[in-house]
Amino acid sequence: MTPEISNRGHRMPSSPIRRLSPLADAAKNRGTHVFHLNIGQPDLETPDAIRRKLSEIETRVLCYSPSAGTPEFIAWMQEYYSGLNIDLGSNQIMATTGGSEAIFFALMACADEGEEVLVVEPFYTNYNAFATMAGVRLVPVTSRGRDGFHIPPPSVWERALTPETRIVLLCNPNNPTGTVYGREELIQVATFCRKHDLFLIADEVYREFAYDDRISVSALTLEGYEDLVVMVDSLSKRYSACGIRLGSLVTRNDDVFQACLRMAQARLSAPGLAQMIALGARDIPAGYTEEVIGEYQRRRDVLFEGLQQIPGVFLRKPEGAFYCIARLPVIDSTDFSEWLLREFALEGSTVMLTPAEGFYATIGLGLNEVRLAYVLNEEELRSALRVLGAGLSEYRRLRGLDDPELELVPSEASRSSPP
Repeated sequence: MTPEISNRGHRMPSSPIRRLSPLADAAKNRGTHVFHLNIGQPDLETPDAIRRKLSEIETRVLCYSPSAGTPEFIAWMQEYYSGLNIDLGSNQIMATTGGSEAIFFALMACADEGEEVLVVEPFYTNYNAFATMAGVRLVPVTSRGRDGFHIPPPSVWERALTPETRIVLLCNPNNPTGTVYGREELIQVATFCRKHDLFLIADEVYREFAYDDRISVSALTLEGYEDLVVMVDSLSKRYSACGIRLGSLVTRNDDVFQACLRMAQARLSAPGLAQMIALGARDIPAGYTEEVIGEYQRRRDVLFEGLQQIPGVFLRKPEGAFYCIARLPVIDSTDFSEWLLREFALEGSTVMLTPAEGFYATIGLGLNEVRLAYVLNEEELRSALRVLGAGLSEYRRLRGLDDPELELVPSEASRSSPP
């Protein structure tokens, strides 16, 4: 008899971001060009200064690196954070295999199996996977599209609290909504954490990406909450270097740091080669970050203005990161997204979206929403939006959704009248 896999193995969710990939591959095999609005893979070149480090590495043996990270990498991260007015000791920063491992370590260090994590929904869908691996349960605190997906009021948080709550997990700037939480919102959440003796895990991997002169506030700058905060960071999006899989876990709470260090020792080390390469960031020319922010803000504007021109689509203007959640004039965004890849093409092209249902824990929310990533250049974005608009029109006609007598009920998470 074949052994049965574990309950955890059965519970492990697949990624909604990648679930439609076989349909996209099939479309490409038919000769259809697919515009990928589904995944946050930047198309900007990784800076030369980082790429050059590959050819400069003279190490003859690629050894294990220290479990917490190489001294050189940790020292550079101290410099980086100091530039943000965040002063840290070398024993408060840990190199991780991407931001993903940092989240996983933080969840395991701050909560026991069966305990609960409050998370603002919609949320980064892979939190589901990390929570399943850590044996903890995500409890949603629902934000609303009509409010730009900003932090819900304290009463909503209090209702979500149970005796099993141990952590609040917050992503700022937010993936998938593109919302940037202000200092007062962060203080509200930190005050709630202090009141109820909770940890605050702050996922800040999109820190640089805040638009229209907004400032992304780090939870590490909140005075009086130092012992509560565990910050997650990553080089992936900041330097368009997703493939090096290098992130960091930062905390001033020594108990949490030591617990995570023991986990880091068990997996031996984060990628040493990646830490060598990352040091090239020291040589990136001044103005690089401002140029990248300007590029993404222009793309944001193209996406937002284009979506506003498509009848029945609603969204608030994204404030940061490079994502948005948009409500579509459909009943089932999964059916629509699959139909685009299976059956639709305009001048040989179609669009790949990510249905938003997988970004919610509350059943029934996000059914007519999608997450879009504006990581394509402006010309491709405009083409993708033209294909999306034509596809929506054709889909609604085929599904009978353009009947004026038919009233589509919007997702409660984004129910609102356009501004």
